[in-house]
Amino acid sequence: MSLRSIAVIGATGMLGQPVTRALITAGFEIRIVARDTLAAQRSFPDTTVVFGDLAKPESLPAALTGIDCVYLNLSVRQTEKPDEFHTETDGLRNLLSVAKAAGVQRIGYLSSIAMRYQGMNGFDWWAFRIKHEAVQLLKESGLDYSIFYPSNFMETMLTTQRMGPLVLVVGNSPVKPWFISAHDYGQQVARAFQIAQPGQPQEYVIQGPEPLTQLEAAWQLAAHYKKTKLRVVVIPPVLLRFGQIFSQQADYGSHIGEALNNYPEQFEAQKTWAELGKPITTVKEFAEVA
Repeated sequence: MSLRSIAVIGATGMLGQPVTRALITAGFEIRIVARDTLAAQRSFPDTTVVFGDLAKPESLPAALTGIDCVYLNLSVRQTEKPDEFHTETDGLRNLLSVAKAAGVQRIGYLSSIAMRYQGMNGFDWWAFRIKHEAVQLLKESGLDYSIFYPSNFMETMLTTQRMGPLVLVVGNSPVKPWFISAHDYGQQVARAFQIAQPGQPQEYVIQGPEPLTQLEAAWQLAAHYKKTKLRVVVIPPVLLRFGQIFSQQADYGSHIGEALNNYPEQFEAQKTWAELGKPITTVKEFAEVA
């Protein structure tokens, strides 16, 4: 491996944990950079954890010294507002400035397929503008980069889409995303860093083994989930659009739902599967062990 040490920012989240575990298993020297170091240490008791905050650039030099690669698991929070500090742009600028001085060679970044819907059918959302800007910042940074563009994560059905025993689906779109499990994604990230070479940027579309509509995926989850009985509820998009007036969270749900329901996703992961391995987890298999 040309890359040996990797700092992970966002290691304790739904997607950050399986990626971090895959990197540890792959033999990389991992340093977790976190604002809440105690919580991070509880999740990874045998891994080095240091304090670092993308909003406080003075905390980053010590956190990144001696690191070959930084993996970023960032996101726009559902309650985030357009005029607030954004980790994927404001924080990324802080990181890139420090990373160069610290001798970091490569930045890994979790992006999105659905952000491509920006500009289609008149769609314009500030959160997707941030994601596009983040990619541009990385490509103009002068550092090597590994950018991952995933389809829908299966885990979101049990987190952001779940309300108690209910799994909420916005509308009934015929679009069929290629759902991916976070575990399979983590394996692919680890492999990408294993084969990464200096001076060679990487970009990978991340898609799972089968295409399903949002409703089909939710039905499969409910049918095979073992911990409790789940019921799928379809929310008319108009209700979320009405809720935008009163709730930032509803505004987020309305926009992301529109993008996921309308982005015409096609299979593009041939290169990814050839280089990083084919994901194997189906929604049914995910539900049975989740």
